[in-house]
Amino acid sequence: MGFRCGIVGLPNVGKSTLFNALSKGQAKIGNFPFTTIEPNIAIVNVPDERLQKIAKIVNARLITPTVIEFVDIAGLVKGASKGEGLGNQFLAQIRNVDAIVFVVRCFSDDNVVHISGKIDPLEDISIIKMELIMSDLEIVQKVREGLAKKVKVGEKEIKDKLNLINDISSRLSRGEWLFNHYNSEEFEVIKEYNLLSVKPYIYVANVDEATLLDSDSNPFIKILDEHLADEKDRIIKISCKLEKELSELDDEEREDFLKSYNLKVSALEELVQKGYEVLNLATFFTAGEKETKAWTVKVGTNALDAAGLIHSDIKRGFIRAEVVDYDTFIRLGGFSAISKEGKLRLEGKDYIIKDGDIVYFRFNV
Repeated sequence: MGFRCGIVGLPNVGKSTLFNALSKGQAKIGNFPFTTIEPNIAIVNVPDERLQKIAKIVNARLITPTVIEFVDIAGLVKGASKGEGLGNQFLAQIRNVDAIVFVVRCFSDDNVVHISGKIDPLEDISIIKMELIMSDLEIVQKVREGLAKKVKVGEKEIKDKLNLINDISSRLSRGEWLFNHYNSEEFEVIKEYNLLSVKPYIYVANVDEATLLDSDSNPFIKILDEHLADEKDRIIKISCKLEKELSELDDEEREDFLKSYNLKVSALEELVQKGYEVLNLATFFTAGEKETKAWTVKVGTNALDAAGLIHSDIKRGFIRAEVVDYDTFIRLGGFSAISKEGKLRLEGKDYIIKDGDIVYFRFNV
């Protein structure tokens, strides 16, 4: 099961530098707009120390982490929803991602041009969001026209859908971002239209290295913190240039580098974890000597569907799931002690997988 985060922003804000840090140099970079025409894709391991600890206990020969995809999408410009700067092509690429990473420039450098001629992260966010909103509005208006013709038949389902579409259209017309406005039932209806403004999102503030040592010295960060106070948990401060350099070091050099900036982990690790968080994902594990592996599921996934993620035959012949939570597994030191203590739970197909579960699926086909 793949989950994708699209990296978007205005030209020359650091998107491709960020992507290169994630992918260790797979993207093209240039000091001019539209260096990235086709989207670049990086498949990044989700850091999870639990996987290593589980693998050590079972003496796993192969350790397989779960992954998340990052897609580097070309720089958007004002008017993208009307086709400016190859905008329609780029907007189509964003529709294929599950979450959006907004990269905004929060550093000054006369050698790196900004398409607007000034550094204003709030304006950057406003431009990007408005282009996505306008693109959504165009889709919704077409949907509304189609539903309005069908509603004459009198089907309640069509009328309810039209009322929802009318509400969406009204919000988009006012420039509202739709994320978190609708309940799960309404969202199931909205999903079929693949709108951009309902996708979860993260802000990456691309800062200079000095900001990592003293964020109060950066006036752009102060502006973000002040105006996005309700969204502070979605803002990650990253020096994309520094992270690119960091990604090229070996483990020992990397650790020393992080210490010099009083950092425990790379900001990119934080970004990957945040992407996992905003997508509302959970991790479960399968553990054995041959292979210990982390698996990604949406929060709320049942045991039957989790079994299908591993193999369709396991889902088809599902008998039961044998489950132990991570803390118990570590505390008792493996399956032998867990069995002796009677801590291995037998769960049916409707059991909801919890983050950190270690699962063995019994099946017969």
